[in-house]
Amino acid sequence: MRLRELLDIGELRLRLRTGEQALDRPIRWVYLTELVETGRYLSGNELVLTGLIGPGLRQDPEALVDDLVNAGAAALGVGLSIHDEIPEAVLEACRRRGLPLIEVAGDVSFGTISEIVTRRLTAERAAGLATVLGRHRRLISSVAEGSGLAEVFALTRAELGRGCWVLSPTGRIVVGPGEGLPEARRLAADYLTAERLPAVVDGPYTLLPINTRAGHRVAGWFLVCAGELVDVPEEVRESAYELAALAALERARLEEGRKVERRLVAELLDQVVTEPAEVAARMRTCGLEPAKPYVAVALQLAGSDGVEVLEEMLPGAAAVAGPEGEAVTVVAAEDVAALVGGLRDAAVLLEPALTKERLTVGVSAPAVGPSLLFGAVEEARHTRRLAGARRGGRAHVVTSDEIHSHALLLATVPDGVRRSFRDRLLGPLQDYDLEHHSDLVRTLSAFLENSGSWNRCAAQLHLHVNTLRYRIRRIEELTGRDLSTLEDRVDFFLALRAL
Repeated sequence: MRLRELLDIGELRLRLRTGEQALDRPIRWVYLTELVETGRYLSGNELVLTGLIGPGLRQDPEALVDDLVNAGAAALGVGLSIHDEIPEAVLEACRRRGLPLIEVAGDVSFGTISEIVTRRLTAERAAGLATVLGRHRRLISSVAEGSGLAEVFALTRAELGRGCWVLSPTGRIVVGPGEGLPEARRLAADYLTAERLPAVVDGPYTLLPINTRAGHRVAGWFLVCAGELVDVPEEVRESAYELAALAALERARLEEGRKVERRLVAELLDQVVTEPAEVAARMRTCGLEPAKPYVAVALQLAGSDGVEVLEEMLPGAAAVAGPEGEAVTVVAAEDVAALVGGLRDAAVLLEPALTKERLTVGVSAPAVGPSLLFGAVEEARHTRRLAGARRGGRAHVVTSDEIHSHALLLATVPDGVRRSFRDRLLGPLQDYDLEHHSDLVRTLSAFLENSGSWNRCAAQLHLHVNTLRYRIRRIEELTGRDLSTLEDRVDFFLALRAL
């Protein structure tokens, strides 16, 4: 693909700001970056896309532009999703070095650009591979300009007389003949539970893995071919494996596109940012309208890439790795029941593939507005942890309205408020314990655990009842609270759980 061909794609609405003399430059690949030193990762003729997120890229772009030119980049594309216009310093640096500069409208995603370019490049590379293998077929040469995997798969069926599909572990058809595959969910279940791959299942269909990672099939696609691949012409068998290779390339391309989306979600969930206006702006950058309902979803699956699994269970969402190995995302929730239903269907399908691992998913209640974002994320994470305590089965999807607990209540309270409440109530006790080597905080916890029973608490702590009474009086004196009242007991209980 030439640079002028890319600019002629109307749906992308790309605008060339400088570099008219280089319109015949070939584009070999698309690379997404927010790094100044990008050249080391390039091999020449790449279209480099950036959002200029880092201040260094906006204020001093000379190093980035020089690095790209020295690495042989075809052009630089700058997205306007965060900035209203391309900084003049960037434009001047590209003009000075003769690097074509393309302006990308704020509503055009880098993923869309990468997808369109890769479709064409995939068709070209697939054509070359077919020629090298000596299989003079019309499979690739007949693909119209700009066509991608869908057309390749359709032509494969026309030439070989059999259908092939790429499926996800949840039974989603990624690509394949237009009439679909009614057995998709059943084939996904067969794939997840097959003792070995390739496998032949009822239909008959042959199942080939595409990019299984770390032994976990729940995080990879697979190829379905109608019929068996035994006792068939060699070119039929080669075509199946060729399609699997092309699908792996497509998956890798999608992963590259996801990196920018995941970075934007990570910035959205960065709790250092608390100004509502900035949070709202970051929500819009991630495709979320602050005035409309959204939910947070947290997932954990030991021994697997939870981010990929969560993105597969919620097609179109971008997730990030959170604390404790969780994957977390925030998605629009116009129909929460349908969203939760889809998650549960996917969990049911994935469960047979889980041996010792447990898949737990927590979904927050719908929230509206930037001020509730972090509370929704904490609510989803706490719900997921509480879901992990459920017995029976290895996969659980739980919503916050199914769990009534003080832990869920605390999850919706901002960290700063929790810390302030805890420190104000327990701070005097902690300071006293530190100075006098006493044990007032543990005594208070035991007293509440035993529902205020003097005898049971004294026995648990191996104390005389009078000693326990002395400690409780000291706690009341230091805090100004009365442990004989339910209200103060509840406050202490919540403060201890906020530790």
